[in-house]
Amino acid sequence: MLPMKKKLRLIVISLLAVSLARAQEEFIEPVSRLLTRFPVTQLTGGVVILNAKLDDFPDTLNFILDTGSSGISLDSSTAAYFNLKPVESDRTIRGIAGIKKVGFLYNRKLKFPNLTVDSLNFHVNDYSVLTSVYGEQIDGIIGYSLFNRYIIKINYDSLTMDICSRGTIRYPRGGFLFRPIISTLPVQTARIKDEPTFNVRFLHDIGAGVCLMLSRDFVEDSALLQKKRKLWPKDGEGIGGRVSMNLTVIKELKIGPYRFRNVPTYVFEDTYNVTSYPYLAGLIGNDILRRFNVIFNYAKRDIHLTPNSHYRDPFDYSYSGIELYYINGKIEIGSVAKGSPADQSGIKEGDVVIAVNNDFSQNFTKYKTTILGATAKVKLVIQRKGELHQVELKVKSIF
Repeated sequence: MLPMKKKLRLIVISLLAVSLARAQEEFIEPVSRLLTRFPVTQLTGGVVILNAKLDDFPDTLNFILDTGSSGISLDSSTAAYFNLKPVESDRTIRGIAGIKKVGFLYNRKLKFPNLTVDSLNFHVNDYSVLTSVYGEQIDGIIGYSLFNRYIIKINYDSLTMDICSRGTIRYPRGGFLFRPIISTLPVQTARIKDEPTFNVRFLHDIGAGVCLMLSRDFVEDSALLQKKRKLWPKDGEGIGGRVSMNLTVIKELKIGPYRFRNVPTYVFEDTYNVTSYPYLAGLIGNDILRRFNVIFNYAKRDIHLTPNSHYRDPFDYSYSGIELYYINGKIEIGSVAKGSPADQSGIKEGDVVIAVNNDFSQNFTKYKTTILGATAKVKLVIQRKGELHQVELKVKSIF
């Protein structure tokens, strides 16, 4: 027979063990599981397009996947096509070219293969500019509203995307785990170097088809750029309209252990305080981030990057001073930067491109790749006021 004190001690120990076991059972997180996997498409600069259906409509829609979006949105023309009328609101969205008030479509569903995501509130915005820039119908943008609910995996080698349930996950070997600040948008620290070196915060923005964008306030306050750096004029499009920028190169960008040298960089006037400078210096776009297979685990505040087969892809240093747009079935020249090679060649905004290097296929993507990726001369046949002209564009390099 055990003494009473020992019996009481054993009972207490047993109760503690049972209590701890119950606590462990209560707090054990389920293992994340794959809910759906489907192919995605890449556009210029690595921008990711995925397909989904809205509510019970049969049409398949094109959405840009965008960590730089704090919600989810639908193009105004797509909403009109489905006879959906947004509810007016006082909410606004902010972009590099302006601020716009938006209406909402509440409590909608988005259908992926084998997965339906419900209770989504879409804000409605005009994305006709994106459709023109990419030559593909852009029906909306998917951002935080999806990333916040699931673990998202993007494989740029196989061009597939996984949507997984929340839970414990084993990250692949050979990568690096970032712990960004995430409220609705992911913010991470990176090192940039040109004249001096700075460790600063950037928006992790896979919806931007660029390598790097810096606010002019940061560039001027930091004296980042070497004095010999040339700033090439370039116009861009954003929410609210057109914005003037400059294109240059910085010596180095380092995110985690990954180092990129001589990185093409846009410098923009942050008139509408998108970066909340000095909180952010700018954004890192998907022409950098597409070089990794990525796992977004917002619930754990994790972003895991693993270098993929595109990690060492060369950067594009070509400079023409124009952008191509696909408008009403025609390939047109957008704004022409003053003093740019296009300007010097006599190309004008609104010119219709008939052929590039004797290619009359009217293949928008091919034309864009040829003109914007050229390193020498490009011959264009253009139509202006009903007349055909042949021009020679002498493409320059920013590096």
